[in-house]
Amino acid sequence: MLLFFTVGLLVHFVFFASIFDIYFTSPLVHGMTPQFTALPPPARRLVLFVADGLRADALYEFDENGNPRAPFIRNIIMHEGSWGISHTRVPTESRPGHVALIAGFYEDVSAVAKGWKENPVEFDSLFNESKYTWSWGSPDILSMFAKGATGDHFFAYSYDANDEDFGAQDVTKLDTWVFDKIKEFFHAARKNQSLFSKLNEEKIVFFLHLLGIDTNGHAHRPSSREYKDNIKLVDEGIKEIVSLLKEFYGNDEKTAFVLTSDHGMTDWGSHGAGHPSETFTPFVTWGAGIKYPQKVSAQQFDDTLLKESKLRYWKRQDINQADIAPLMASLIGVPFPLNSVGILPVDYLNNTDVFKAESMYTNAVQILEQFKVKMTQKKEVTLPFLFTPFKYQVIQDLVTSLLTLPLSHFVGYLVFCTLGIEVLVLSFFYRYMLTAGLIVFAGWPFITQLWTRAKSISLSWIFFCLLLAVFPLMPVVGRKPDIFLVMGAGLMVLLLSLFVVTSLIKRKSGFVNGELLLHLLQMLSIVLSMCVVYSTHNSLLRKQGLPLINQIVSWIILASSFVLPLLSPTVLPERLVSILLSSMSSYLLLSTGYEALFPLVLSCVMFVWIHMEQETLQQCGVARKQKVSNIQFTYNTDISQFRQLSLDDTRRAFFLVFFLLTAFFGTGNIASINSFDLASVYCFLTIFSPFMMGALMMWKILIPFVLVMCAFEAVQLTTQLSSKSLFLMVLVISDIMALHFFFLVKDYGSWLDIGTSISHYVIVMSMTIVLVFLNGLAQLLTTKKLKLCGKPKSHLI
Repeated sequence: MLLFFTVGLLVHFVFFASIFDIYFTSPLVHGMTPQFTALPPPARRLVLFVADGLRADALYEFDENGNPRAPFIRNIIMHEGSWGISHTRVPTESRPGHVALIAGFYEDVSAVAKGWKENPVEFDSLFNESKYTWSWGSPDILSMFAKGATGDHFFAYSYDANDEDFGAQDVTKLDTWVFDKIKEFFHAARKNQSLFSKLNEEKIVFFLHLLGIDTNGHAHRPSSREYKDNIKLVDEGIKEIVSLLKEFYGNDEKTAFVLTSDHGMTDWGSHGAGHPSETFTPFVTWGAGIKYPQKVSAQQFDDTLLKESKLRYWKRQDINQADIAPLMASLIGVPFPLNSVGILPVDYLNNTDVFKAESMYTNAVQILEQFKVKMTQKKEVTLPFLFTPFKYQVIQDLVTSLLTLPLSHFVGYLVFCTLGIEVLVLSFFYRYMLTAGLIVFAGWPFITQLWTRAKSISLSWIFFCLLLAVFPLMPVVGRKPDIFLVMGAGLMVLLLSLFVVTSLIKRKSGFVNGELLLHLLQMLSIVLSMCVVYSTHNSLLRKQGLPLINQIVSWIILASSFVLPLLSPTVLPERLVSILLSSMSSYLLLSTGYEALFPLVLSCVMFVWIHMEQETLQQCGVARKQKVSNIQFTYNTDISQFRQLSLDDTRRAFFLVFFLLTAFFGTGNIASINSFDLASVYCFLTIFSPFMMGALMMWKILIPFVLVMCAFEAVQLTTQLSSKSLFLMVLVISDIMALHFFFLVKDYGSWLDIGTSISHYVIVMSMTIVLVFLNGLAQLLTTKKLKLCGKPKSHLI
């Protein structure tokens, strides 16, 4: 058995690690041959302005006086160049945005290993392919391209990182610094012959990174005066730099200009996700090799931006952000960046058809080179018989074989399981899917003979399933503490325990002394928990802190909850009730609202489930040897009592997985990080202690799991099925779910989207490991019997 679990854990660990090897290995390859057209380029030099965090609508809009927000850029659009929207991809962050602009590829997913802070693999870029590149701006951006540049041809000038202060009074100094430094640079070049000679070479690039707009957007929001005034400052600064370059180069008309942004920004001053305000960035280009403005009577776009910008008669040409890199490379005649996936936007080019065709062909060959290298690398590390082209004759054979299967009861179960697993997968995204599943569960008696054979049990099943279905519809975040719901849950537990004690006394003449004392002690724990919760709540409202006596009692109740169930008889109903009472005494102390009712309702469903399964087994023709009330938990089960697996056992395994997910997401819990409410631990401590608080919250989360697994132990006994057999079916179901999430893992999107998809896969893969732990814990709680004095009684089935 130990070997079985060891191998199983090892296999699942390999599967868990595989997502990082498959999804989060860098897609970049090296060893391609540089590709460029032999035809003379239209420009000798290129100037790239990147206004970090600039939204497209903010640049093209008019101010409150009806004047253009950026008059120089608007004049360029109307008289000198071409314009459009550059569509970025998520994550809309500065590093991946600049890499897409300058290197032509999107986020390298292996950056997850670097905390998304840098590209872990060296890459080729426009700067690396240029003869010389001079850059000014943020040290975070410039240093990234300095790492990938080969030779002594990339020059970076940046301000101190401490100047990027969101709390500074005037962050436009980040942009004025860039404009001032480039002016000083060209002024010094007139007196430096070596620098002057380099500046008059061809295939050179000037890169101006302007961070002020992004910093103002974060600090004051894009609707602020600071953000909008910064756009005007950038517009004026670009005008001055363009004039300076024209003067320096004697109006030789061999300079191409590009203005764009790495990403936009939301109205609340953030970026990273895929909202249009984040992915729509401006793109304006003019100068050598660029088409002049084209007047049109109709556009292929009809959005708000086009209407509000009042540019509907000037042709708008949208591009993808990665397409900018091959465009810039084509303008100055350097090889396309080797790792670029951008497609040359030929409609921006003002050149001959021969030049356009040659450039398009070169672009296609450059992308094909990456595929060839990737294929070669894959072939080298793959067994020859596995590296074969995919054959579609395979799908046909599969469909043909499926059509030959008879439409039998098995197919119905297969469809049921398939739909059921899809519901389980969807519940990770939509909690209300659990509600839908529980409503379907409520109809189970009607499709079997249970409704006629055991009407009272069936009615109980329907009632409690529908009651439990309410919880996934309850809000996860923003809940206010409701002490009366906690008190109500405690009273309901007391009423239930009184009913159980009364029924046991009537049924068992020997139910006296020790057993009765234990039940009364557990009921006392419930009462004490209610008093502590109420007292602590009022004390904190009066700002008097946590009373010491309350804190001591809370820890004593928590500690006793692990021991008291082990003192109860191992008879099935009595042990399960004891586990419930002890668990509820702790759970009440950790509750702040409606979630206090959840374990109680869940336990009621579990109790009815046990009876329903035994009725189902009798309906199938398996003799029922004992009543549920007489079955005892025992560690050394007689394997001769076990029966063979049946299709109905698949449903039982599915029910377990479903109830485990209901326990997981029923009240929120891990569904959202915002579900964690520190008020839940105020009965134990109020001073911030992350490890202790985290441990208490984890136990609160585990309590519903424990209740479900203990009930599952009882189901195994009542249905006379090996725990190993049912457990293996549960593993199969969880592995099928894991396969779903394996294919749902994202290596694109915002970092939040990527992280969430990884978390889902980790949760499902961890389920198999957690089930091993929970199964052992449930066996301990249900079969272990402590005796404080005297010899333990021997129970015989």
